[in-house]
Amino acid sequence: MSPTNRTVVVTGIGATTPLGGDSASTWEGLLAGRSGVKPLEGERFAELPVRIAATAAVDPSEVLPRPLARKLDRSAQFAIIAAREAWADAGYTAPAGEDAAIAPERLGTVIASGIGGVTTLLDQYDVLKEKGVRRVSPHTVPMLMPNGPSANVGLEINARAGVHTPVSACASGAEAIGYAVEMIRTGRADVVVAGGTEAAIHPLPIAAFANMMAMSKNNENPETASRPYDKARDGFVLGEGAGVVVLESAEHAAARGARVYCEVLGQGLSADSHHIAQPEPTGRGVAAAVQNLLDNTGLDPAELVHLNAHATSTPQGDTAELKALRKVLGDDLDHIAISATKSMTGHLLGGAGGIESVATVLALYHRLAPPTINLDDIDDDIDADIVRGEPRKLPAEGPISAINNSFGFGGHNVTLAFRSI
Repeated sequence: MSPTNRTVVVTGIGATTPLGGDSASTWEGLLAGRSGVKPLEGERFAELPVRIAATAAVDPSEVLPRPLARKLDRSAQFAIIAAREAWADAGYTAPAGEDAAIAPERLGTVIASGIGGVTTLLDQYDVLKEKGVRRVSPHTVPMLMPNGPSANVGLEINARAGVHTPVSACASGAEAIGYAVEMIRTGRADVVVAGGTEAAIHPLPIAAFANMMAMSKNNENPETASRPYDKARDGFVLGEGAGVVVLESAEHAAARGARVYCEVLGQGLSADSHHIAQPEPTGRGVAAAVQNLLDNTGLDPAELVHLNAHATSTPQGDTAELKALRKVLGDDLDHIAISATKSMTGHLLGGAGGIESVATVLALYHRLAPPTINLDDIDDDIDADIVRGEPRKLPAEGPISAINNSFGFGGHNVTLAFRSI
């Protein structure tokens, strides 16, 4: 098929997060301002400097059959659960080909993970040391591969247009959705299942992040530990789960009579070229990504009413993001209702862009912005409208747009834009 520039829409959403085992319960938790952060139980976490995390509200073992679950890393388990929900929510009843509405050759998957099957790798190394070579699972390599979640979702829905896994640290999930948009726009696929997943709640990653001074050590008050924009913020809280969307060309969605949540306008990309882990303090790279988004999509900043911010609750990152937005958007930043949902879900690393895109889609669909919690004493450098306390109603009439920001170690910057239908 020759290159096109087709309109891309969201027709399905799915999630499993620290707030709920599906998108509906996650959205309910976001609107209620509920924290998903809990103490980590068990001896292996007892000596860590950080003993809190936002664990999944519903464990995959409660949802997936054991024969399937034992062949999948936890990150892939989350991806399968979220993708199944999104696929059904989009109105598909079977894999491509069996469901005549989509041919396998016109269906793709792009599901990202920032770290991949890290728990499989570490757990199987323990098996090797403690029980010997013969006890290592033969499924280890497919389980630990970063492309495992996308590949397994692709196998389940019979996707043949392409199965991809961009890896860009905490920007991975957002970059996956942006890549999926381009697959549809260029005519390579009609439908793409896209998003992000992560499952890295294990002593080694936690110890490593803690020693980088990146994580909150507020073990005594886990529910208030993730506090974007607050003067007392001291780092992010690790979360786990997945968020997935079904993207389609508008023509394909209309032909099958699909319900449409919103349009995906496109993505903006840049790189900081500053430091492997620290954000560029002036927000130069973030500003470049937002400007790239505006240039690529023709989005009018006056139409922007909502932002789901990256806002991890780190002292430098939270302010750099808003400085960048002010630089590009100017006074238009003043009419954007900003939500920092990591205050409730924690930071899902490569899964963040997935679940936060789901939240952004739902904010436009319901015209309601979730609150930011734990913001008791706002930082003096925060010059923007942060939604606090209660959800904020968005304009009830006319087209409105929203953006979702995701940034990652290595200086990766991705911003996605969505517009109401």
